[in-house]
Amino acid sequence: MKEIVVLSGKGGTGKTSVLAALAHLGAREQRLVLVDADVDAANLGLVLAPAGLAEHDFVGGKLAKIASDRCTGCGDCLRACRFEAIRAAGKEDGVPRYVVDPLACEGCAACFHRCPAAAISMREQVAGRWFVANTRFGTLVHAHLFAGQENSGKLVMLVKQQARELAREQGADYLLVDGPPGIGCPVIAACSGADLALLVAEPTVAGIHDLERILATTEHFRVRALVCINKSDLNSARSREIERFCADRGVVVVGRVPFDSAVTAAMVQGLTIGEWAEHGPPAADGSAVASELAQMWRKIEPLVPRQTDST
Repeated sequence: MKEIVVLSGKGGTGKTSVLAALAHLGAREQRLVLVDADVDAANLGLVLAPAGLAEHDFVGGKLAKIASDRCTGCGDCLRACRFEAIRAAGKEDGVPRYVVDPLACEGCAACFHRCPAAAISMREQVAGRWFVANTRFGTLVHAHLFAGQENSGKLVMLVKQQARELAREQGADYLLVDGPPGIGCPVIAACSGADLALLVAEPTVAGIHDLERILATTEHFRVRALVCINKSDLNSARSREIERFCADRGVVVVGRVPFDSAVTAAMVQGLTIGEWAEHGPPAADGSAVASELAQMWRKIEPLVPRQTDST
């Protein structure tokens, strides 16, 4: 099995549309398992129309809970909390009472260890859901982190672990991962253990800066990176700057995808650009984009080393 993760230094560069197009191409001859690792705003399913197979709770951490019948009202918990998550709630039979604000609690357990009456417990909280679904290109594992919750990196790692197990069970040839934007913990979790990263850049003023950020991340974790310049013809001068930057760093540019409104039209209809080029209206067939992506996939395949069993 080979694992490819698609990343970018920021959102909106076209990662998901590129990943979906590669899945369409790869599924013609290979067995795929797909991952949407953007657990804060997963949207790969908008194109792949997943049919649910299973869903599971994600326990993201713990929250403090004060048992009022055991609380002596000493206030040690209030003084121990550094996040102002514990507040006074009046008195009961002359004894001060305290409650925990679940939105402010960080689950650090300082109050739990400080309480002399053992009146505080740490309870697991469901912070999101993760799903396994069927798509026309293979099994998709994706997740949804609830609003205001943390541990997105932990959820990404869980999703990837489950996808890897499914890929081994199904004898998949490729694990394709649609990574989250940026360079934070979710991105680190998404690229961890990958065989190759495809970095999607755009020819904007900040294009090289964004690319440099994510390239530094993949280099740090020793994941080989290739670059795709999306909407490359919107600013040819900026595209050439990205090409020179990549050449100086020894990074191969495997794709220069032109802009075409057919990409948006295809996604609105829940199709990849390759499917749209095959079946869409002739006036907006997207064939130039589909052709470039097909060539890019052929360039990528021989460059992906085979993943070892240990990962």
